[in-house]
Amino acid sequence: MLVGAAIVAIGALVRFAPGLFSWFGNLPGDIRIEGENTRLYIPITSMIVASAVISLVLYVVNAFRRG
Repeated sequence: MLVGAAIVAIGALVRFAPGLFSWFGNLPGDIRIEGENTRLYIPITSMIVASAVISLVLYVVNAFRRG
């Protein structure tokens, strides 16, 4: 139930405040290579940030569940 509410809240933020996450995907360390007919994008730094945020959220949720 809590995870579903969090997903809905994040979806609403992305939908109604799109500028809030405009920095995501444009961080230093994200690799972007553009050739004549090819584009390659590897979001290394963005995925590290996403992993850290998800880990922190799961840690906090787990801490509240244990009491």
